[in-house]
Amino acid sequence: MPLQTFPPMTKDFPSFDCDAHIAEPMEIWERAEDHLTRAELAALKTTLWYDRESDQIIVNDTVGAGIRSKEGRGTAGAMNLISVAGPGMKHAIQRALNVRNLRPETALTKAQAAYIDHRGAYDPKARLRDMDIQGIDQVMFIPSDIDTYPWLCNGLGATAACKAYNEWAWEGCQADPERLFFAALLPLQDPKGAVREIYRVADKGCRVGLVRPIDALGNYPLQPKFDPLWRAMEETGMVYGMHPFPALGSLKPPGYTEQHSASELINRTVTSANIPHSFLTNVQNFQSEASVWVVSALFSGLFERFPKLKAAVFEASSTWLSFVLDECDKYYKLYRNERSFPPLKKLPSETFFEHCMTGFEGDEAPPSRLPEFYENILTWSSDVYHHDGDDVWRALETMRGCGLSAERQAKFLGGNARRMYNIQAPKQFIRDRVTQIERPDWWPKADEIERAMAADASVLPRAEPVAANTFQRAVGGSN
Repeated sequence: MPLQTFPPMTKDFPSFDCDAHIAEPMEIWERAEDHLTRAELAALKTTLWYDRESDQIIVNDTVGAGIRSKEGRGTAGAMNLISVAGPGMKHAIQRALNVRNLRPETALTKAQAAYIDHRGAYDPKARLRDMDIQGIDQVMFIPSDIDTYPWLCNGLGATAACKAYNEWAWEGCQADPERLFFAALLPLQDPKGAVREIYRVADKGCRVGLVRPIDALGNYPLQPKFDPLWRAMEETGMVYGMHPFPALGSLKPPGYTEQHSASELINRTVTSANIPHSFLTNVQNFQSEASVWVVSALFSGLFERFPKLKAAVFEASSTWLSFVLDECDKYYKLYRNERSFPPLKKLPSETFFEHCMTGFEGDEAPPSRLPEFYENILTWSSDVYHHDGDDVWRALETMRGCGLSAERQAKFLGGNARRMYNIQAPKQFIRDRVTQIERPDWWPKADEIERAMAADASVLPRAEPVAANTFQRAVGGSN
């Protein structure tokens, strides 16, 4: 079998991955009745449910919505973009396999697709083995289907969905409680239910309560009705986890037309330009949602009203942050006497540095070039197993290439996250990189990878303009 090789590397500190994803398995729904009341289970079945007979996800009593449904999985043999970035699955290799798969004569077989659909995305024991290769000592799990939850119409069903996921995630973390941690989903559709869930999972040791920055169906995290959530987080010491996600219009309930997401507007703008690849919207929508949340949270006085509250900004890169905080300070000084502004005790940037941290991914060099600015607020994210995920060793290469000190490498790759989460470092940690991985005979060779990575290597025709989404009802015809 051919070998995939990597240059030797070592590290002298334990790492912490503050944003790595789980591809939610069908087991969550199959075991839901073990964790839910009869009323919760009944509501869940019409709100977010896996139908084994049709092998489909049902969202709001509608079949085929959500990224885990057949419509989101692609054709047989296709690469699963939410579970592909396992150990050694570098972006260039993914690209080569994707190009190969786009041609009928070289398309991946089901067996080949299964090989690169990493079990670690949903199996904690496989995850630990992958982490050993990736140099990841500790990890915070975040679900992949977080984009679906804000669109759930039934408050009790949304609460049940979050509870079922949280219970499954907690159980998975028991495979190694010193290394595995999870961010809890919270149902903004039911603020009282969300508060109860905070206290419930906090008793299980959960460190993060996860909320999208700009929610759906008229629910926005900074509305006064959610103040009890932040008070509960203060009391439990739970961190407010803010994770953007593309608000895809396909998840909207039929007939729902109101706009509730900056990223959805960006998606519409991009698709109107006939850009064929939906992931190109990630260039803007993650950062836009995060920056809007940062500005809103700082100017609203959120951290003035809840002085013990801590917040973490996930998966939005971090290069934009210095500019945004500079602008916040500038305009607060200009307009702080306006009656509409709440009186702030500190400049917005000072509040951010005191209460928040932000994540970066392994190939993001600019934060490493501003170490004094990011000193105590920057923490690394792998984003595995998603298509753009990477490992600790890539992050180290980037930071060392920028001349970052060993002390700051340790802070950015673990120390800052553990301080924010109040998590102890593991007793033992990974020091040396695995330098060889056995691969099957069909693994891309160097010349194939080079051809696939060429700037003009496009093999797809331009897509037709995206039409309005139609929903297939669980019973009946098209919507």
